[in-house]
Amino acid sequence: MAACVTALSLTASGCVVVHGEKEVLPSATKAEAAKALQQFTTAYNKADKAYDSSLDADYVTGALGDIDSARLKAGKALNPGGNAAHTPLELSDVTYTIPKKAGWPRWFVADAAGNKFGSARWLFVFTRGGLNEPWEAAYLTLVAPGDLPKFKTDKAGWAEAVPANSTELAVPPGDLSKTYAAYLKDGKGVFAPGRHTSEWRADREKDAKRPGLVSQFIDEPLTSGDYAPLALRTTDGDALVFFTTRYYEKRTAYAGTDVPSPGKAVEALTKGEIKQSLTMEIVSNEVALDPKGSGKVQVIGRTQGLTSAKGE
Repeated sequence: MAACVTALSLTASGCVVVHGEKEVLPSATKAEAAKALQQFTTAYNKADKAYDSSLDADYVTGALGDIDSARLKAGKALNPGGNAAHTPLELSDVTYTIPKKAGWPRWFVADAAGNKFGSARWLFVFTRGGLNEPWEAAYLTLVAPGDLPKFKTDKAGWAEAVPANSTELAVPPGDLSKTYAAYLKDGKGVFAPGRHTSEWRADREKDAKRPGLVSQFIDEPLTSGDYAPLALRTTDGDALVFFTTRYYEKRTAYAGTDVPSPGKAVEALTKGEIKQSLTMEIVSNEVALDPKGSGKVQVIGRTQGLTSAKGE
């Protein structure tokens, strides 16, 4: 499983009506973004140390919220006294990319170095659904430093959000989750070869039939509410898109045999007794470079985690 992981001024983050239209404003000030990241990190560390999801529930949502709460639930089941191996997450060298936009949700991206997982950059997306709601981390992906694009900004340093229905890209951001789920099934589509596309499909093919065991995969898009895709314009006119999928892996043992133990962490999230089959539900959040015009979409990061399982 992935170990991923206030009153604000109306002019800075509010939704102002001007001549019947919502004014385009920065989603947050840099000070507000920094405070949101600091509050998340503090809450995340408390929750990780205690294996208690209630301690950071107000600061996570969407895909990251699902992954994080399941991880903590499994940890608590195995270690009721807390996480003896806890090491506080420390983030540094943070860059905030804040788009100007109208309406809600407001959102921004935080790109940071972390003290875990080597040199990978920790790429967060924080969202806020209203003036009286807290900032919550909805996406977290780990990305190689050289894979991150440069974002288009105006003279004041504010970024540009790309609409979900934009047709100027190879795939509209709102369709990426559905398109990716379809690609994982048949290998057809506009995705470039790589670790999270062709290589992942090859890994699944190897796992499909093993001695005494068959595995089946079903992928589904997640696109509404806190799972909605979010996209930023890059300097070359492309878009960096954050999106979510969910998939199921069903392992079935041959007649007369049982499914091998998937490990204590999986068992802690499993309902029913694992005998002939085990069905696991996994939530996965991805980040991809979606090119302007035609071309191949590059999935540059993917963080996933088991959220539930059923044994039969």
